[in-house]
Amino acid sequence: MNTEERIQQIRRRLDVTLQPQALEVIDEGHLHRGHEGAKDGRGHFRLKIVSRRFIGQSMVQRHRLVYQAMGDLMQSDIHALAIDALAPVDS
Repeated sequence: MNTEERIQQIRRRLDVTLQPQALEVIDEGHLHRGHEGAKDGRGHFRLKIVSRRFIGQSMVQRHRLVYQAMGDLMQSDIHALAIDALAPVDS
């Protein structure tokens, strides 16, 4: 899967499970060239997501919800995922 396909998959999964009000998926692969983790071909991404599902959730709980949404992509296509997860009241 190429980077654009990965981004589409990430967006699709988050749209379905977290119904974000705002979502930005940023490819940070260029920041990790030569890094040991980049050699396996999996991607490095940053998410900026605002979702009502995060209301009342701690940061750890919010991250767990994102990782659950990513599912098997974390094993097959994503090496690193930085997450900025906000509830509408936080943003």
